[in-house]
Amino acid sequence: MTPSLSIIIPAYNEEACITDSLTEVVRFARDRGGETNVILVDDGSNDRTVASASVVVSQAELSIEIVRHATNRGKGASVRTGFERATGEIVMFTDADLSSPMSETPRLLAPIIAGDYDIVVGSRALNRSLTAVRQSRFRENAGKIFNLMVRAVTGLPVWDTQCGFKAFRREAAAPVFAMQRLDGYAFDVELLFLAARLGLRTLEIPVRWRHVANSKVSMPRDSVRMFCDLLRIRWHAWRGRYPIPQPQTDV
Repeated sequence: MTPSLSIIIPAYNEEACITDSLTEVVRFARDRGGETNVILVDDGSNDRTVASASVVVSQAELSIEIVRHATNRGKGASVRTGFERATGEIVMFTDADLSSPMSETPRLLAPIIAGDYDIVVGSRALNRSLTAVRQSRFRENAGKIFNLMVRAVTGLPVWDTQCGFKAFRREAAAPVFAMQRLDGYAFDVELLFLAARLGLRTLEIPVRWRHVANSKVSMPRDSVRMFCDLLRIRWHAWRGRYPIPQPQTDV
């Protein structure tokens, strides 16, 4: 039996791509079979992201929910909002520009469906030949340096924490999202750090990917914020702000 799936799409000022992206997601859901619902979380956009998405929703004949944040809160907050509304046995999120195409989704879901893993992380680092359009040398090197810092600060054995293409077994990941504190771009690191502390089984797989020129990430500004967030993760852990749920025992 095909497991139910929830697809979260965090979006901020994505008017240029949201119609094509949402149409591709709808096409994938129809072809997949099984129950699929889509949750588009608009993070306080000031363009026509919601209006453009609403046109696709009205024609989709598929369960698509549009959730709006009144102000821009960050990608981490958007994914958390989507997870709170997700009902699928498996929950995935993908960037609004579909940097990794929906055709890669079956590979992302397969290890979870097989029962071998709780989280599957799409990665650009494991096979660079799968990258159709590469970032600038500066951005690519900055990403490599950041992931080296992630490994040093958190101990995570993951080579690409920032690819916006991840899937979770909802029941296993629910405590992780409940403990999540970061709203910015480093939220992926926090999720994986908490998953490791909970003993969840995580797999990193190479995926096809292409750089989209209108990326919302500002390297000078966001690099500093992401590094500070790495330190916040260690600080929260040291201060006991990530309480690990204790298994209940029968009395």
